[in-house]
Amino acid sequence: MTALPGSRRLLITWAVLMALTVVSMVSARLDQTTNWQALPLWSAAMVMMATGFKAHCVLMVYLNLRAATPAWKGIFIALTLLTLTLIAAGYLAGRFHLVG
Repeated sequence: MTALPGSRRLLITWAVLMALTVVSMVSARLDQTTNWQALPLWSAAMVMMATGFKAHCVLMVYLNLRAATPAWKGIFIALTLLTLTLIAAGYLAGRFHLVG
């Protein structure tokens, strides 16, 4: 039997996820209400990195994949990376379409 994450681990992970949400919000410049523009590359990269790390935390702690077989970990991580790649490609396509 595999041990489930304890309350302490869950609370620390939750706090990290909330902090990364704040990082994403700040880097996405959500305080700007006018003049919609594409995010700068550094800002989009920061949001993507925070999102990727948050997804990893959810998979490993809340879905308890740290206790799963390497095949399950690999599948979920590959699907997460594929999703992030598609989002980044969409951002880049939109950005270069707006610029070009």
